[in-house]
Amino acid sequence: MTTAKPIGDPFTEHRRLLFGTAYRLLGSVADAEDVLQDAWLAWNKADRSDVGNARAYLVRTVTNLSLNRLTSARATRESYVGPWLPEPLLTEPDRAAEETESADTVSTAMLVVLETLSPVERAVFVLREVFGFSHAEIAGFVDRPEASVRQVAHRAREHVRARRPRFDDDPERRRVLTERFMEAAAGGDINAVMELLAPDVTCWSDGGGKVTAARRPLHGPDHVARWLVGTLAKPVSAGITLETATVNGELGVLAVLGGRPISVVTFDLLDGRIQNLRLQANPDKLIGLRRG
Repeated sequence: MTTAKPIGDPFTEHRRLLFGTAYRLLGSVADAEDVLQDAWLAWNKADRSDVGNARAYLVRTVTNLSLNRLTSARATRESYVGPWLPEPLLTEPDRAAEETESADTVSTAMLVVLETLSPVERAVFVLREVFGFSHAEIAGFVDRPEASVRQVAHRAREHVRARRPRFDDDPERRRVLTERFMEAAAGGDINAVMELLAPDVTCWSDGGGKVTAARRPLHGPDHVARWLVGTLAKPVSAGITLETATVNGELGVLAVLGGRPISVVTFDLLDGRIQNLRLQANPDKLIGLRRG
């Protein structure tokens, strides 16, 4: 006599897909986790006899919960203090890479570009280009005609293609430059930092009004290097150590104090130099950097 193998819970089975969808739509680890909690509650209240395709049902639920939250979040971001950057996510193999599919599509640069799309464009792009859902499936998720979804998908794809920065993807080159950048910044060597920055480098820092950060983007190697080195030289920064970590699918630099990350630097690499540098220091946005 054989015993039937128990069927796993579809929510648990598809959690990586659901989290990856919510995170890419919202750019926030905390909001994505909240959406998954709400989706789990809705799933447990649902009449399973009416659910023909659990995966599609759950993705639709998460998509619509995320769209509702994204629409309200945009109004809040209009009054945000300083530049708004997405929440970073630690994507080392032992942690968040297990929570997201296609880590190369979750880079900080990509999330910043996705932020320029409308909520519906963002949803259609993520569902189509990242997770490969058909236009017909997406039409069911967002309650729009398939023809309309096709138009939105084309518009969003062209928008992203035009705005996505060109960058080097050689991991060894990135590792070497990251280590040189970290050493120069920690050593207070402004000239060495400047040598690693592209002539048209821009630095965005997100403190959210909670910690010290530049209220406007900084432009040029001199301004960026002096601000970074000056920040590390302040008394409040005493005891900070810098270490490399894979963040949003790319090697970046964590600033650690007392065993916990207090900021993270991610950047685009072009022609062997740092092109766009993004520093996230808002303590409310560092949940995705916890290692345990």
